[in-house]
Amino acid sequence: MFRLSYLRWLLLVLLTAGCTQGFQELNTDLNRPKEITPGVLLGQLQYRIVNASTGAARNFTHELMQVDAPRGSAGGGGLHRYVVGPGTGVWNNFYGFLTDIEDLSQIAQRLQEPNYQAIALVYKSWAYSILTDLYGDIPYSESTRAAQGLVKPSFDSQQSIYPQLLKDLETANALFDERKALTYGGDLVYAANALSGSTSPGILKWKKFANSLRLRLLLRLSKRDGTVPVKEQIATILANPTQYPVFTSNADEAIFRYPGTFPYYNPNYNARQVDWRDGNYFTKFFLAPLNATNDPRRTVWCLPVTVNGVPVYQGIESGYPTTVEYAVGRNSSYSDVLKTLPQLGVMMPYAEVEFMKAELALKGFTTGKTAKAHYEAGIAASMTQWGVSLPAGFLEHPLIAFASSSEAQFEQVMLQKYYASFFVDYQSWFEKRRTGYPVLPRGTGIPAENQFPSRVPYPTYLQSLNPEALAKAVASMGGDTSDQKVWWER
Repeated sequence: MFRLSYLRWLLLVLLTAGCTQGFQELNTDLNRPKEITPGVLLGQLQYRIVNASTGAARNFTHELMQVDAPRGSAGGGGLHRYVVGPGTGVWNNFYGFLTDIEDLSQIAQRLQEPNYQAIALVYKSWAYSILTDLYGDIPYSESTRAAQGLVKPSFDSQQSIYPQLLKDLETANALFDERKALTYGGDLVYAANALSGSTSPGILKWKKFANSLRLRLLLRLSKRDGTVPVKEQIATILANPTQYPVFTSNADEAIFRYPGTFPYYNPNYNARQVDWRDGNYFTKFFLAPLNATNDPRRTVWCLPVTVNGVPVYQGIESGYPTTVEYAVGRNSSYSDVLKTLPQLGVMMPYAEVEFMKAELALKGFTTGKTAKAHYEAGIAASMTQWGVSLPAGFLEHPLIAFASSSEAQFEQVMLQKYYASFFVDYQSWFEKRRTGYPVLPRGTGIPAENQFPSRVPYPTYLQSLNPEALAKAVASMGGDTSDQKVWWER
Protein backbone atom coordinates (compact mmCIF):
# COMPACT_ATOMS: atom_id res chain seq x y z
CA MET A 1 0.00 0.00 0.00
CA PHE A 2 2.75 2.40 1.03
CA ARG A 3 4.87 1.41 -1.97
CA LEU A 4 1.95 2.02 -4.36
CA SER A 5 1.28 5.50 -2.90
CA TYR A 6 4.98 6.36 -3.13
CA LEU A 7 5.12 5.33 -6.78
CA ARG A 8 2.06 7.42 -7.57
CA TRP A 9 3.64 10.43 -5.81
CA LEU A 10 6.92 9.96 -7.68
CA LEU A 11 5.09 9.73 -11.00
CA LEU A 12 3.18 12.94 -10.21
CA VAL A 13 6.41 14.79 -9.42
CA LEU A 14 8.05 13.64 -12.64
CA LEU A 15 5.02 14.62 -14.70
CA THR A 16 4.82 18.03 -13.04
CA ALA A 17 8.51 18.66 -13.63
CA GLY A 18 8.17 17.60 -17.24
CA CYS A 19 5.21 19.92 -17.78
CA THR A 20 6.77 22.97 -16.17
CA GLN A 21 10.36 22.60 -17.39
CA GLY A 22 10.95 25.37 -19.89
CA PHE A 23 7.42 26.73 -19.22
CA GLN A 24 8.51 30.35 -19.55
CA GLU A 25 10.33 29.70 -22.82
CA LEU A 26 7.43 27.74 -24.29
CA ASN A 27 4.93 30.46 -23.39
CA THR A 28 6.96 33.36 -24.75
CA ASP A 29 5.29 34.98 -27.76
CA LEU A 30 8.17 35.40 -30.21
CA ASN A 31 6.10 37.90 -32.22
CA ARG A 32 5.53 40.18 -29.24
CA PRO A 33 8.23 42.85 -28.75
CA LYS A 34 10.11 42.57 -25.46
CA GLU A 35 10.26 46.37 -25.13
CA ILE A 36 8.53 49.38 -26.58
CA THR A 37 10.69 50.86 -29.33
CA PRO A 38 10.05 53.80 -31.65
CA GLY A 39 9.37 51.34 -34.46
CA VAL A 40 6.59 49.66 -32.48
CA LEU A 41 4.83 53.00 -31.92
CA LEU A 42 5.39 54.70 -35.26
CA GLY A 43 3.43 52.64 -37.78
CA GLN A 44 0.32 52.36 -35.62
CA LEU A 45 0.42 56.11 -34.90
CA GLN A 46 0.78 56.93 -38.59
CA TYR A 47 -2.22 54.81 -39.53
CA ARG A 48 -4.55 56.05 -36.81
CA ILE A 49 -3.75 59.74 -37.13
CA VAL A 50 -4.21 59.89 -40.92
CA ASN A 51 -7.50 58.01 -40.59
CA ALA A 52 -8.69 60.76 -38.25
CA SER A 53 -7.52 63.59 -40.52
CA THR A 54 -9.04 62.21 -43.73
CA GLY A 55 -12.22 61.36 -41.83
CA ALA A 56 -12.41 64.98 -40.72
CA ALA A 57 -12.09 66.09 -44.35
CA ARG A 58 -14.98 63.89 -45.44
CA ASN A 59 -17.26 64.56 -42.47
CA PHE A 60 -16.57 68.25 -41.84
CA THR A 61 -14.57 70.15 -44.44
CA HIS A 62 -16.28 68.77 -47.52
CA GLU A 63 -19.72 69.93 -46.41
CA LEU A 64 -18.56 73.29 -45.10
CA MET A 65 -16.49 74.02 -48.21
CA GLN A 66 -19.23 72.93 -50.64
CA VAL A 67 -17.51 69.81 -51.89
CA ASP A 68 -20.66 67.95 -50.93
CA ALA A 69 -23.97 68.52 -49.17
CA PRO A 70 -26.38 66.21 -47.37
CA ARG A 71 -29.31 64.79 -49.33
CA GLY A 72 -31.68 66.41 -46.88
CA SER A 73 -31.46 68.33 -43.59
CA ALA A 74 -34.88 69.50 -42.48
CA GLY A 75 -33.84 70.59 -38.99
CA GLY A 76 -32.34 73.89 -40.10
CA GLY A 77 -28.82 73.08 -39.02
CA GLY A 78 -25.89 71.60 -40.87
CA LEU A 79 -22.41 72.71 -41.77
CA HIS A 80 -23.63 73.71 -45.23
CA ARG A 81 -25.78 76.32 -43.45
CA TYR A 82 -22.79 77.46 -41.37
CA VAL A 83 -24.00 75.84 -38.15
CA VAL A 84 -20.90 74.55 -36.34
CA GLY A 85 -21.28 72.71 -33.06
CA PRO A 86 -18.65 72.11 -30.37
CA GLY A 87 -15.83 69.99 -31.74
CA THR A 88 -15.35 66.97 -29.53
CA GLY A 89 -14.11 64.22 -31.85
CA VAL A 90 -10.99 65.86 -33.23
CA TRP A 91 -10.09 67.24 -29.78
CA ASN A 92 -10.23 63.79 -28.21
CA ASN A 93 -8.50 62.04 -31.10
CA PHE A 94 -5.66 64.45 -31.62
CA TYR A 95 -4.78 64.88 -27.96
CA GLY A 96 -4.71 61.09 -27.71
CA PHE A 97 -2.34 60.95 -30.67
CA LEU A 98 -0.20 63.70 -29.16
CA THR A 99 0.28 61.53 -26.08
CA ASP A 100 1.63 58.79 -28.36
CA ILE A 101 3.82 61.33 -30.14
CA GLU A 102 5.26 62.44 -26.80
CA ASP A 103 5.98 58.81 -25.90
CA LEU A 104 7.68 58.36 -29.29
CA SER A 105 9.82 61.41 -28.66
CA GLN A 106 10.85 60.40 -25.14
CA ILE A 107 11.76 56.83 -26.12
CA ALA A 108 13.75 58.15 -29.10
CA GLN A 109 15.65 60.54 -26.83
CA ARG A 110 16.40 57.76 -24.35
CA LEU A 111 17.71 55.53 -27.14
CA GLN A 112 19.56 58.44 -28.78
CA GLU A 113 17.67 58.12 -32.06
CA PRO A 114 17.53 61.63 -33.59
CA ASN A 115 15.61 60.57 -36.72
CA TYR A 116 12.72 59.30 -34.62
CA GLN A 117 12.90 62.46 -32.52
CA ALA A 118 12.62 64.54 -35.68
CA ILE A 119 9.65 62.50 -36.98
CA ALA A 120 7.92 63.03 -33.63
CA LEU A 121 8.47 66.80 -33.97
CA VAL A 122 6.97 66.80 -37.46
CA TYR A 123 3.87 64.95 -36.26
CA LYS A 124 3.65 67.16 -33.19
CA SER A 125 3.78 70.34 -35.28
CA TRP A 126 1.29 69.00 -37.79
CA ALA A 127 -1.21 67.89 -35.13
CA TYR A 128 -0.98 71.06 -33.01
CA SER A 129 -1.26 73.29 -36.09
CA ILE A 130 -4.56 71.61 -36.97
CA LEU A 131 -5.84 71.93 -33.39
CA THR A 132 -4.95 75.61 -33.00
CA ASP A 133 -6.27 76.50 -36.46
CA LEU A 134 -9.53 74.81 -35.49
CA TYR A 135 -10.03 76.23 -32.01
CA GLY A 136 -7.58 79.10 -31.51
CA ASP A 137 -6.06 79.01 -28.00
CA ILE A 138 -5.51 75.41 -26.87
CA PRO A 139 -3.61 73.43 -24.22
CA TYR A 140 -0.04 73.17 -25.48
CA SER A 141 2.82 73.64 -23.02
CA GLU A 142 0.99 71.72 -20.26
CA SER A 143 -0.83 69.16 -22.40
CA THR A 144 -0.05 65.41 -22.55
CA ARG A 145 1.14 65.52 -18.93
CA ALA A 146 -1.68 63.64 -17.22
CA ALA A 147 0.76 60.89 -16.16
CA GLN A 148 2.55 63.55 -14.13
CA GLY A 149 -0.69 64.53 -12.43
CA LEU A 150 -1.44 67.60 -14.57
CA VAL A 151 -5.01 66.89 -15.64
CA LYS A 152 -6.20 70.51 -15.94
CA PRO A 153 -3.74 72.08 -18.37
CA SER A 154 -3.75 75.79 -19.07
CA PHE A 155 -4.51 77.07 -22.57
CA ASP A 156 -1.72 78.69 -24.57
CA SER A 157 -2.45 81.56 -26.93
CA GLN A 158 -2.17 80.86 -30.64
CA GLN A 159 0.29 83.73 -30.82
CA SER A 160 2.66 81.84 -28.51
CA ILE A 161 2.06 78.42 -30.08
CA TYR A 162 2.90 79.22 -33.70
CA PRO A 163 6.50 80.38 -33.14
CA GLN A 164 7.17 77.16 -31.23
CA LEU A 165 5.72 75.04 -34.04
CA LEU A 166 8.01 76.79 -36.52
CA LYS A 167 10.97 76.33 -34.18
CA ASP A 168 10.23 72.61 -33.75
CA LEU A 169 10.13 72.11 -37.52
CA GLU A 170 13.47 73.89 -37.88
CA THR A 171 14.86 71.63 -35.14
CA ALA A 172 13.51 68.57 -36.93
CA ASN A 173 15.21 69.68 -40.14
CA ALA A 174 18.53 69.84 -38.28
CA LEU A 175 18.00 66.49 -36.50
CA PHE A 176 17.31 64.41 -39.59
CA ASP A 177 20.40 62.41 -40.53
CA GLU A 178 20.14 61.01 -44.06
CA ARG A 179 23.20 58.81 -43.48
CA LYS A 180 21.23 56.65 -41.07
CA ALA A 181 18.09 54.59 -41.61
CA LEU A 182 15.51 54.12 -38.89
CA THR A 183 17.10 51.62 -36.50
CA TYR A 184 13.83 50.02 -35.40
CA GLY A 185 11.90 50.44 -38.67
CA GLY A 186 8.17 51.05 -38.45
CA ASP A 187 7.85 53.87 -41.01
CA LEU A 188 4.80 53.29 -43.23
CA VAL A 189 4.87 56.72 -44.90
CA TYR A 190 8.34 57.01 -46.41
CA ALA A 191 9.80 53.57 -45.64
CA ALA A 192 12.90 55.16 -44.13
CA ASN A 193 13.77 51.76 -42.68
CA ALA A 194 16.77 50.98 -44.87
CA LEU A 195 19.67 52.63 -46.65
CA SER A 196 20.06 52.91 -50.38
CA GLY A 197 23.79 52.99 -50.78
CA SER A 198 25.08 55.29 -48.05
CA THR A 199 21.91 57.35 -47.56
CA SER A 200 18.26 56.92 -46.63
CA PRO A 201 15.94 58.41 -49.29
CA GLY A 202 13.09 58.16 -46.79
CA ILE A 203 14.81 60.39 -44.25
CA LEU A 204 15.38 63.03 -46.95
CA LYS A 205 11.64 62.89 -47.70
CA TRP A 206 10.86 63.39 -44.01
CA LYS A 207 13.11 66.44 -44.08
CA LYS A 208 11.22 67.75 -47.11
CA PHE A 209 7.92 67.21 -45.29
CA ALA A 210 9.20 69.21 -42.30
CA ASN A 211 10.16 72.18 -44.46
CA SER A 212 7.07 72.01 -46.68
CA LEU A 213 4.90 72.02 -43.55
CA ARG A 214 6.88 74.96 -42.21
CA LEU A 215 6.19 76.82 -45.46
CA ARG A 216 2.46 76.09 -45.04
CA LEU A 217 2.43 77.48 -41.51
CA LEU A 218 4.44 80.57 -42.47
CA LEU A 219 1.94 81.39 -45.22
CA ARG A 220 -0.84 80.94 -42.69
CA LEU A 221 0.76 83.80 -40.73
CA SER A 222 0.89 86.20 -43.69
CA LYS A 223 -1.09 88.86 -41.82
CA ARG A 224 1.23 88.56 -38.81
CA ASP A 225 4.51 89.35 -40.50
CA GLY A 226 6.46 91.51 -38.08
CA THR A 227 5.14 89.78 -35.00
CA VAL A 228 6.69 86.66 -36.53
CA PRO A 229 9.45 87.13 -39.17
CA VAL A 230 7.32 85.45 -41.84
CA LYS A 231 8.86 86.92 -44.99
CA GLU A 232 12.38 86.45 -43.66
CA GLN A 233 11.83 82.78 -42.86
CA ILE A 234 10.12 82.09 -46.18
CA ALA A 235 12.98 83.73 -48.06
CA THR A 236 15.51 81.68 -46.08
CA ILE A 237 13.79 78.40 -47.02
CA LEU A 238 13.46 79.33 -50.69
CA ALA A 239 17.05 80.56 -50.96
CA ASN A 240 18.66 77.39 -49.63
CA PRO A 241 16.98 74.22 -50.94
CA THR A 242 20.00 72.14 -49.93
CA GLN A 243 19.68 73.06 -46.26
CA TYR A 244 15.89 73.41 -46.33
CA PRO A 245 14.59 71.02 -49.02
CA VAL A 246 10.85 70.94 -49.78
CA PHE A 247 8.75 68.64 -51.96
CA THR A 248 9.93 68.63 -55.56
CA SER A 249 7.94 65.70 -56.98
CA ASN A 250 5.01 63.40 -56.26
CA ALA A 251 7.48 60.90 -54.80
CA ASP A 252 7.99 63.32 -51.89
CA GLU A 253 4.40 64.01 -50.84
CA ALA A 254 3.26 63.07 -47.33
CA ILE A 255 0.73 60.33 -48.01
CA PHE A 256 0.04 57.21 -45.97
CA ARG A 257 -0.51 54.73 -48.79
CA TYR A 258 -2.82 52.04 -47.48
CA PRO A 259 -1.25 48.65 -48.29
CA GLY A 260 -4.62 46.91 -48.21
CA THR A 261 -3.36 44.24 -45.83
CA PHE A 262 -4.35 43.57 -42.23
CA PRO A 263 -4.53 45.73 -40.18
CA TYR A 264 -3.74 48.72 -42.43
CA TYR A 265 -6.80 48.83 -44.68
CA ASN A 266 -8.25 51.99 -46.16
CA PRO A 267 -10.69 52.84 -43.33
CA ASN A 268 -13.58 53.17 -45.80
CA TYR A 269 -13.13 49.79 -47.48
CA ASN A 270 -16.22 48.19 -45.91
CA ALA A 271 -18.42 51.30 -45.68
CA ARG A 272 -22.03 50.61 -46.56
CA GLN A 273 -23.49 52.29 -49.64
CA VAL A 274 -26.05 54.13 -47.50
CA ASP A 275 -23.22 55.66 -45.44
CA TRP A 276 -20.69 56.15 -48.22
CA ARG A 277 -22.75 57.77 -50.96
CA ASP A 278 -26.51 57.74 -50.43
CA GLY A 279 -26.54 60.46 -47.78
CA ASN A 280 -24.34 63.10 -49.46
CA TYR A 281 -23.93 64.36 -53.01
CA PHE A 282 -21.33 66.55 -54.64
CA THR A 283 -22.39 70.15 -55.09
CA LYS A 284 -22.92 72.09 -58.27
CA PHE A 285 -20.18 74.47 -57.16
CA PHE A 286 -17.65 71.64 -56.86
CA LEU A 287 -18.57 69.87 -60.08
CA ALA A 288 -19.13 72.84 -62.41
CA PRO A 289 -15.44 73.67 -63.10
CA LEU A 290 -14.56 69.98 -63.32
CA ASN A 291 -17.35 69.39 -65.84
CA ALA A 292 -16.53 72.49 -67.86
CA THR A 293 -12.91 71.37 -68.31
CA ASN A 294 -13.52 67.60 -68.48
CA ASP A 295 -11.18 67.22 -65.55
CA PRO A 296 -10.11 63.55 -65.41
CA ARG A 297 -10.01 63.55 -61.61
CA ARG A 298 -13.81 63.21 -61.73
CA THR A 299 -13.45 59.59 -62.78
CA VAL A 300 -11.61 58.80 -59.54
CA TRP A 301 -13.58 61.03 -57.18
CA CYS A 302 -17.15 60.93 -58.47
CA LEU A 303 -19.85 58.46 -59.41
CA PRO A 304 -21.73 59.42 -62.60
CA VAL A 305 -25.49 59.19 -62.88
CA THR A 306 -27.55 58.57 -65.99
CA VAL A 307 -29.68 61.45 -67.27
CA ASN A 308 -31.65 60.92 -70.50
CA GLY A 309 -29.54 57.87 -71.22
CA VAL A 310 -26.25 59.75 -70.84
CA PRO A 311 -23.80 59.33 -67.91
CA VAL A 312 -23.11 62.72 -66.35
CA TYR A 313 -21.62 64.20 -63.22
CA GLN A 314 -24.46 66.08 -61.59
CA GLY A 315 -24.51 68.01 -58.32
CA ILE A 316 -26.90 69.62 -55.85
CA GLU A 317 -27.17 73.01 -54.20
CA SER A 318 -25.48 73.73 -50.87
CA GLY A 319 -27.18 75.73 -48.15
CA TYR A 320 -30.61 74.88 -49.56
CA PRO A 321 -33.91 75.58 -47.75
CA THR A 322 -35.08 73.09 -45.13
CA THR A 323 -38.00 72.06 -47.35
CA VAL A 324 -35.66 70.58 -49.95
CA GLU A 325 -34.79 66.88 -50.00
CA TYR A 326 -32.92 65.30 -52.90
CA ALA A 327 -33.89 61.86 -54.21
CA VAL A 328 -31.58 58.91 -53.67
CA GLY A 329 -29.33 58.04 -56.60
CA ARG A 330 -30.16 61.03 -58.78
CA ASN A 331 -26.91 62.96 -58.22
CA SER A 332 -23.22 62.18 -58.15
CA SER A 333 -21.58 61.02 -54.97
CA TYR A 334 -18.29 59.46 -53.95
CA SER A 335 -16.86 56.80 -56.21
CA ASP A 336 -16.41 53.35 -54.71
CA VAL A 337 -12.86 53.47 -56.07
CA LEU A 338 -11.97 55.77 -53.16
CA LYS A 339 -12.94 53.10 -50.61
CA THR A 340 -9.88 51.02 -51.42
CA LEU A 341 -7.63 53.65 -53.00
CA PRO A 342 -4.13 53.38 -51.44
CA GLN A 343 -3.32 57.09 -51.75
CA LEU A 344 -6.36 58.38 -49.85
CA GLY A 345 -4.30 58.91 -46.67
CA VAL A 346 -3.19 62.43 -47.60
CA MET A 347 -1.43 64.66 -45.08
CA MET A 348 0.28 67.08 -47.46
CA PRO A 349 0.41 66.71 -51.26
CA TYR A 350 3.23 67.87 -53.51
CA ALA A 351 0.69 69.97 -55.43
CA GLU A 352 0.21 72.16 -52.37
CA VAL A 353 3.88 73.16 -52.40
CA GLU A 354 3.68 74.19 -56.05
CA PHE A 355 0.57 76.28 -55.38
CA MET A 356 2.28 77.88 -52.37
CA LYS A 357 5.24 78.77 -54.58
CA ALA A 358 2.87 80.16 -57.21
CA GLU A 359 1.37 82.45 -54.58
CA LEU A 360 4.81 83.46 -53.31
CA ALA A 361 6.01 84.19 -56.84
CA LEU A 362 2.98 86.46 -57.31
CA LYS A 363 4.02 88.26 -54.13
CA GLY A 364 7.55 88.87 -55.40
CA PHE A 365 9.49 86.04 -53.76
CA THR A 366 12.24 84.31 -55.73
CA THR A 367 11.05 80.74 -56.18
CA GLY A 368 13.13 79.59 -59.14
CA LYS A 369 10.17 79.60 -61.56
CA THR A 370 7.36 81.88 -62.66
CA ALA A 371 4.00 81.87 -60.89
CA LYS A 372 2.51 80.38 -64.08
CA ALA A 373 5.00 77.52 -64.11
CA HIS A 374 4.28 76.68 -60.45
CA TYR A 375 0.53 76.91 -61.05
CA GLU A 376 0.69 74.49 -63.97
CA ALA A 377 3.04 72.17 -62.07
CA GLY A 378 0.54 72.10 -59.20
CA ILE A 379 -2.30 71.04 -61.50
CA ALA A 380 -0.16 68.32 -63.08
CA ALA A 381 0.99 67.10 -59.66
CA SER A 382 -2.57 66.76 -58.39
CA MET A 383 -3.53 64.70 -61.42
CA THR A 384 -0.53 62.43 -60.92
CA GLN A 385 -1.39 62.06 -57.24
CA TRP A 386 -4.87 60.76 -58.12
CA GLY A 387 -3.61 58.41 -60.81
CA VAL A 388 -4.81 60.23 -63.94
CA SER A 389 -2.95 61.86 -66.80
CA LEU A 390 -2.97 65.54 -67.66
CA PRO A 391 -5.03 65.76 -70.88
CA ALA A 392 -3.46 67.34 -73.93
CA GLY A 393 -4.40 71.02 -74.11
CA PHE A 394 -5.85 71.06 -70.59
CA LEU A 395 -3.61 73.92 -69.42
CA GLU A 396 -4.74 76.01 -72.43
CA HIS A 397 -8.44 75.66 -71.65
CA PRO A 398 -9.98 79.15 -71.21
CA LEU A 399 -10.95 78.36 -67.61
CA ILE A 400 -7.49 76.98 -66.77
CA ALA A 401 -5.07 79.15 -68.76
CA PHE A 402 -3.24 81.59 -66.48
CA ALA A 403 -5.02 84.94 -66.41
CA SER A 404 -3.46 88.32 -67.18
CA SER A 405 -4.20 90.20 -63.94
CA SER A 406 -2.49 89.30 -60.67
CA GLU A 407 -5.75 89.13 -58.68
CA ALA A 408 -7.33 86.77 -61.22
CA GLN A 409 -4.17 84.69 -61.19
CA PHE A 410 -4.28 84.42 -57.41
CA GLU A 411 -7.92 83.37 -57.53
CA GLN A 412 -7.03 80.67 -60.07
CA VAL A 413 -4.20 79.41 -57.87
CA MET A 414 -6.46 79.16 -54.84
CA LEU A 415 -9.25 77.41 -56.76
CA GLN A 416 -6.86 74.74 -58.00
CA LYS A 417 -5.36 74.49 -54.52
CA TYR A 418 -8.90 73.87 -53.27
CA TYR A 419 -9.24 70.87 -55.60
CA ALA A 420 -5.75 69.66 -54.64
CA SER A 421 -6.90 69.69 -51.00
CA PHE A 422 -9.48 66.95 -51.60
CA PHE A 423 -9.45 64.75 -48.47
CA VAL A 424 -6.71 66.87 -46.81
CA ASP A 425 -8.08 67.43 -43.28
CA TYR A 426 -9.30 71.05 -42.86
CA GLN A 427 -6.82 72.81 -45.16
CA SER A 428 -9.22 74.21 -47.77
CA TRP A 429 -11.26 75.79 -44.96
CA PHE A 430 -8.17 77.26 -43.31
CA GLU A 431 -7.05 78.69 -46.64
CA LYS A 432 -10.49 80.13 -47.35
CA ARG A 433 -10.28 81.93 -44.00
CA ARG A 434 -6.78 83.19 -44.81
CA THR A 435 -7.35 84.35 -48.38
CA GLY A 436 -11.11 84.59 -48.99
CA TYR A 437 -10.83 82.03 -51.83
CA PRO A 438 -12.49 80.18 -53.33
CA VAL A 439 -15.54 82.43 -53.43
CA LEU A 440 -18.43 80.23 -52.32
CA PRO A 441 -22.03 80.94 -53.33
CA ARG A 442 -24.36 81.54 -50.40
CA GLY A 443 -27.33 79.17 -50.39
CA THR A 444 -30.82 80.57 -50.07
CA GLY A 445 -31.47 78.39 -47.02
CA ILE A 446 -28.68 79.90 -44.93
CA PRO A 447 -30.19 82.23 -42.29
CA ALA A 448 -29.00 85.83 -42.62
CA GLU A 449 -27.43 85.77 -39.16
CA ASN A 450 -25.26 82.72 -39.95
CA GLN A 451 -21.76 83.87 -40.82
CA PHE A 452 -19.11 81.77 -42.53
CA PRO A 453 -17.33 80.14 -39.55
CA SER A 454 -13.82 80.98 -38.44
CA ARG A 455 -13.35 78.33 -35.78
CA VAL A 456 -14.91 75.39 -33.96
CA PRO A 457 -16.28 76.00 -30.44
CA TYR A 458 -14.58 74.13 -27.59
CA PRO A 459 -15.98 70.76 -26.43
CA THR A 460 -18.74 71.36 -23.89
CA TYR A 461 -17.36 68.81 -21.42
CA LEU A 462 -14.43 71.16 -20.71
CA GLN A 463 -16.89 73.31 -18.77
CA SER A 464 -16.92 70.66 -16.05
CA LEU A 465 -13.49 69.05 -16.50
CA ASN A 466 -11.32 72.17 -16.84
CA PRO A 467 -13.59 75.19 -16.20
CA GLU A 468 -11.01 77.69 -14.92
CA ALA A 469 -8.59 77.25 -17.82
CA LEU A 470 -11.45 77.22 -20.32
CA ALA A 471 -12.89 80.45 -18.94
CA LYS A 472 -9.52 82.20 -19.24
CA ALA A 473 -9.12 81.01 -22.85
CA VAL A 474 -12.62 82.16 -23.83
CA ALA A 475 -12.05 85.56 -22.21
CA SER A 476 -8.68 85.91 -23.95
CA MET A 477 -10.13 85.08 -27.36
CA GLY A 478 -13.19 87.27 -26.90
CA GLY A 479 -15.74 84.47 -27.05
CA ASP A 480 -16.38 80.83 -27.91
CA THR A 481 -18.52 81.15 -31.02
CA SER A 482 -17.83 79.86 -34.51
CA ASP A 483 -17.54 83.38 -35.94
CA GLN A 484 -14.80 84.41 -33.49
CA LYS A 485 -11.63 84.85 -35.52
CA VAL A 486 -8.41 83.23 -34.35
CA TRP A 487 -5.23 85.28 -33.97
CA TRP A 488 -3.75 84.80 -37.45
CA GLU A 489 -7.06 85.62 -39.16
CA ARG A 490 -7.73 88.93 -37.39
